Amino acid sequence: MKTKRRDDRRAAWWFLLPVLVGFAVFYGYPAIRGAWYSVTDYTMLNQPSFVGADNYTELARDGEFWHSLLVTVWYVVLNIGSQTLLALGVASLMHRLTRSTVLRAALLLPWLVPNVTVGLLWMWLLDTNLGFVNHLLTSLGVGPVGFLTDATWAMPSVAAINTWAYTGYTALLLYAGMLQIPQYLYESAAIDGANEWRMFRRITLPLLRPVLALVLVVSLIGSFQIFDTIAVTTFGGPVSATRVIYYFIYEQAFRYFHMGYAAAAAICLALILGVLTAIQMRLLRASRSDLA
Repeated sequence: MKTKRRDDRRAAWWFLLPVLVGFAVFYGYPAIRGAWYSVTDYTMLNQPSFVGADNYTELARDGEFWHSLLVTVWYVVLNIGSQTLLALGVASLMHRLTRSTVLRAALLLPWLVPNVTVGLLWMWLLDTNLGFVNHLLTSLGVGPVGFLTDATWAMPSVAAINTWAYTGYTALLLYAGMLQIPQYLYESAAIDGANEWRMFRRITLPLLRPVLALVLVVSLIGSFQIFDTIAVTTFGGPVSATRVIYYFIYEQAFRYFHMGYAAAAAICLALILGVLTAIQMRLLRASRSDLA
């Protein structure tokens, strides 16, 4: 007697329904409405009127928009470079030397602190006159440094703040990927006389590629969306040295009430992130691993 195969697709759709509804309400609808606003002259004080590509044409000629993009790229380079290198080092040390649960919990603590709190904490620590860091530098004879008030130091300081906050979380992601690498590969390499650096280059990095690609993509998107740390520390200054694209969009929307113009800038940012993510995934061959 034949038994009818059970079809679980209906049950699967019921489980997916809350997520799909949430995505449609909180992501899909705002994205569609934002795309509509980007081709209007909406200012929050008037009914939106269709203006075609005027906002995009003005963006292409706006020097402040391009400057904010360059500032953002500079931050992305500083943040992803320092964060990824430090996280790789920490994850490798945990993988090869210790697998302490206490250490993993301690690494995650900065990531659990809200970004606004982190920004305020470091703003006080790096204050030119009253900050502990400058007090320590002065006692060493170096003199006070305007970490957040000097145009040269402001962006590296913001990048360092977020590197401190996110390195532990990134390291745990990489560490989880390292745990998937078979231990016998390291044992065989050690028998053949390979040192730790050689095993890292020849075994760990190639087999970590899918996880590393995920980390870099998430870090890239998160770095382009930097806002809260700057909003509570430098306010886009000094002299626009930290005026990133998100802060530019915020000012256009909520300071000057150019909602249509801000929406156009946000759409451009989304397109840039989509292109960069696709290129990054392709270059890193994220879907393929050297682990058979």
